[in-house]
Amino acid sequence: MTIRVLLADDHALVRSSFRMLIESEPDLEVVGEAATGYEAVRLARSACADVVLMDIRMPGMDGIAATRAITADQGLTGVRVLMMTTFEADEYVFQALRAGASGFLGKGVDLPDLFRAIRLVAAGECLLSPGATKALINRYLATPDMPSTAAAELRSLTTRERQVLVLVAAGLSNDAIAEQLCVSPSTAKTHVNRIMAKLGVGSRAQLVVIAYQTGYVRPGA
Repeated sequence: MTIRVLLADDHALVRSSFRMLIESEPDLEVVGEAATGYEAVRLARSACADVVLMDIRMPGMDGIAATRAITADQGLTGVRVLMMTTFEADEYVFQALRAGASGFLGKGVDLPDLFRAIRLVAAGECLLSPGATKALINRYLATPDMPSTAAAELRSLTTRERQVLVLVAAGLSNDAIAEQLCVSPSTAKTHVNRIMAKLGVGSRAQLVVIAYQTGYVRPGA
């Protein structure tokens, strides 16, 4: 199955470079280019994209606002956003993940890692670069400010769902979770989807945010 990719970046040279590289892969296809956040939201709807490679800094509506608009649109529930930026400062990571982004990579990422990221995000997994992951954990442990309603919703999870949440927060894929719990990958995916529904989030990355920011999961625990 071909993965349909939308490129959102205000630099035409960057978009053309990514287009050339992505379309060198037989299972990846670029279906549109956007120079602003507004265009990204519009094309996400009209081009039937599976994954949006979204720059954070763009004129008008930036990438974070565009991500929030895409993930909040009930008609775009199958669209995943992979943030691409030269800035891995924690403030951008947190804002992007809270907006519903499924992954976060620097623009200097190696090509095999970029292709792998697109495929993982398209499959519903979350992906963060090592630098972004470290910043995410450090920041959320340092400044817990998740509304109390999130902690209350965590109590609605079953024992198995809590186990799955811990593994998601550890960065495990559905296949790895299935192996850890001795269940099928489809069962693991079902658990993850139910957790997202109960907690009212649209991506696995947001589950990581909630798990750490509520203190439910801590590094090394």
